[in-house]
Amino acid sequence: MSFLKSVFGFKEEPIHSYSDFWKWFEKNEKSFYKVVKEGGNVKKFFFDRLSPKLGELRDGFWFLVGMYDDTTVELVLTADGVIKNIVFVEELVAASPKMDNWKITALKQPLGVEKVRIEMDGYLFDTNTMSFYATEDKEMPDEIDITVAHEDFTEENKGIITNGVYITLDNALGELNSVITIDNLTIINPAEATSGLVPLEKLTEFLTWREKEFVEKYKGFRRNTENDSYSGLEATLENGLPLVAMVNTDLLNWDSKASHPWIVILEMKYDGENSNGMPNSKTYELLNQIEDEIMTQLKDSDGYLNIGRQTANSAREVYFACCEFRKPSKLLYNIKAKYRDKIELDFDIYKDKYWQSFDRFIHN
Repeated sequence: MSFLKSVFGFKEEPIHSYSDFWKWFEKNEKSFYKVVKEGGNVKKFFFDRLSPKLGELRDGFWFLVGMYDDTTVELVLTADGVIKNIVFVEELVAASPKMDNWKITALKQPLGVEKVRIEMDGYLFDTNTMSFYATEDKEMPDEIDITVAHEDFTEENKGIITNGVYITLDNALGELNSVITIDNLTIINPAEATSGLVPLEKLTEFLTWREKEFVEKYKGFRRNTENDSYSGLEATLENGLPLVAMVNTDLLNWDSKASHPWIVILEMKYDGENSNGMPNSKTYELLNQIEDEIMTQLKDSDGYLNIGRQTANSAREVYFACCEFRKPSKLLYNIKAKYRDKIELDFDIYKDKYWQSFDRFIHN
């Protein structure tokens, strides 16, 4: 048996839980520490082993590693800005054991605007090359709309500069802060500015003030939809197939949409080829079963509002506006796993304080 192990290698136990992952990591942490500390082949002896183990848990885990100090390696686990994956990164790190010589961090932490200086494709991104101003919209007063001016921005290098600005802000503000605080970001050349430019050093202070103001305004704000009115909508797609929707019209005309800024879109795909893109009776029953199961968990009294649904072209979309994104992320991930053998299901979560995603229903 020992001969076979030496020839074919020892088969590691599969990873099914956070606990499994950290047990595996603890068995290997000394060799991982050594290769990072000594500047060895980190990709081969650490990254190429770590990545598939994280993948056994679920998709969407990314990581960074480096020396935190002379005796400590920091492993940063990140969702790379994907909102629906943030809660899982936080949970994985929360489950990590205490290990000598290791610092395990959830999400990229804020370094501070003044400390970030990035060089990319010959361009610098720091407080000397970047400034900003905020734009206010009377129709959407809670929206945080930031314009960043970079001294080298042109239409020709727009892609490079845009990427550099996003990376700079991600490192300066931190991954979570970048997701939560900024609603819209525009990048221009200073000559295009329509308002006075503010030193980039003041951005963190400005965003902290605006976020605090927003949280205090809507803290604990809830909406009861029990007596709301609903409208049925019918239309024809460009391909000639029918579209049927049912939406909460009272919600769509609500004047406090910003209190539930996180939009969840659940998409369920089915075979509607022989029924004009509509579900047959068996599929219709399954779709309703899944939707009802979600509704029992995402209640309006807890801050999760069901806006409505749309069925067309062999797919049903269900829409929610939420006060936060962590519970929906976990619930829908579990629903997707539960029904994976019965239907193709996926979801997305993004921030839209004024529910502009659903303007089409209001216009109709």
